Amino acid sequence: MGLFSVIKREFHFTRSLKSVMALVKDIDPTAPILITDDIEATVDRFPDNVAFHFEGDMVTYAEFEARANRIAHWALAEGYRAGDAVALFMENAPDFVATWFGLSKVGIVTALINSNLEGAGLAHCLNIVSTKAVITSADLAPRVSNIAGQLEGAPALWDWDGEVGHNLNKALEKLPDDRPDKSHRAHLTGKDLFLYVYTSGTTGLPKAARISHARARRSFRIAISTCPLTPEDRIYVTLPLYHVTGGFIGQGGALLSGASVILRRKFSASKYWDDVTDNGATVIVYIGELCRYLLNQPEHPKQNAHKVRVGIGNGLRSDIWQQFVDRFEVPKLLEIYGSTEGNIFLMNFDGKIGAVGRIPKYLEKQFGDVRIVKFDIAEEQPIRGDDDFCMKADWNESGELIGRIDDNGPSDFSGYQDKEATEKKILRNVFEKGDAWFRSGDLMSRDRSGYIYFKDRIGDTFRWKGENVATNEVSEVLSQYPGIKTANVYGVEVPGTDGRAGMASLTIAENFDISGLQAFLAKEMPHYAVPLFIRIEPEAQTTGTFKYRKVELVEEGFDVAKVSDPIWFGKPGAQGYEALTAAEHAKILSGEYRL
Repeated sequence: MGLFSVIKREFHFTRSLKSVMALVKDIDPTAPILITDDIEATVDRFPDNVAFHFEGDMVTYAEFEARANRIAHWALAEGYRAGDAVALFMENAPDFVATWFGLSKVGIVTALINSNLEGAGLAHCLNIVSTKAVITSADLAPRVSNIAGQLEGAPALWDWDGEVGHNLNKALEKLPDDRPDKSHRAHLTGKDLFLYVYTSGTTGLPKAARISHARARRSFRIAISTCPLTPEDRIYVTLPLYHVTGGFIGQGGALLSGASVILRRKFSASKYWDDVTDNGATVIVYIGELCRYLLNQPEHPKQNAHKVRVGIGNGLRSDIWQQFVDRFEVPKLLEIYGSTEGNIFLMNFDGKIGAVGRIPKYLEKQFGDVRIVKFDIAEEQPIRGDDDFCMKADWNESGELIGRIDDNGPSDFSGYQDKEATEKKILRNVFEKGDAWFRSGDLMSRDRSGYIYFKDRIGDTFRWKGENVATNEVSEVLSQYPGIKTANVYGVEVPGTDGRAGMASLTIAENFDISGLQAFLAKEMPHYAVPLFIRIEPEAQTTGTFKYRKVELVEEGFDVAKVSDPIWFGKPGAQGYEALTAAEHAKILSGEYRL
């Protein structure tokens, strides 16, 4: 690359980064301005713009807000007040967004529940936020009614059609669609809670991350400025709205720019390019696994007939990045990095393959609130020097990514509803006495040009199907199945897939019957958390301190040539687990089975 090209690239990068950061730093969390106010301003500017294209229907911004206003009046009629929590448990639909928008108009905090949850995991997520009510769809309502006995405070159950709980649609018909008086939220500031968004974390059950209005305002603004978005854009969102990528980067960007969202209830690889092309999408929102699914599909007649100008998302691995760009002719992919609860946000503006973001050396002082520190993998803690402070990692050295916590600025950290879990994510006395930094839990490295690369997750959590899977949570469910004595859960690599597939090494009693295990697990946890492989060991492998050994198990994986123990496999399309043979093992390695 010539000198002129380098200067041009650096100028563009610096200008882009500074413009985004200026929008973020401009937000005062102590000011009485909420994300609700920002969205209402968009509605006032673009009332006739289409907010949603959904299943053949179009919803304008004015219609969208009328629905939200009825939700707000419903909440007031039910006696809910600012600060109360109401859970939202449903798949993607315009009403999903109208619900949390409407509740925010009167200061109510919405808990966005993963629509894959059921059983103990669902009960935990509802109880931890002390929800007053659960709003759900007719198909998901039975999952809530089935755990009614486990719920604290007896929250009311409302489904849109009243098939199981109270009929929400019928209740809304009787209510006005004008904006409720702002006095219901006038006492709130940007520091106050807007949403609970759940994350698996590194161990245990999902944690409720506390999302403030100021944090949401920053996230939504980032979505606008990075692309950047205009009212003429159409954003294709097929990722779940209960996650930050789909709900904040995709949906949030539209709500502040007046753009339209082409919303799909669930991701479909076979119908993806039909949706994108037929609806005139100009922006797509992705995660790495979604891109891999699309690449695994046969050629589609519309895969190059689209109008997409940019894709924005995260988790795209370097091995498929260029393949995706070349095959589908997407002009630009904007890879970003962040977490639901964290205060770190990185952007890869110039498309460097494999990088999640960039902080060049000449901008370190301006953006010095993000660092990579030396890390001890065995102890799972940053390494401290003789002065007891942490040390910056060397160029190209893997270390933990951390972000400085500033409670009154753009680097605040609201943490989780669980105070103990919050404290575990804070690293104190890092570079000076009294400072505090957010622990990302991710190992990263940085090259001399400032590009930052994701290396691995710290701890036992692994990602599969674009979701975090906490091994302790899966182990606890497995231990409830008759005949299982111990369960050691870990992730194993499967060629041709992103993340790691779940595998469980079990020790069993005589009454163990594997024929019912998969069905049992499917009722108690999301599909992506159900282990794909089951290994039966004569006794558990533990350390001297009785911790389960995983390194050796992960190395052996599901290789039947290395493992003499029986291995069972969740074969696609089959009912229950089947014995893994050498022939089946070969089919997995060759990619004949799409897992």
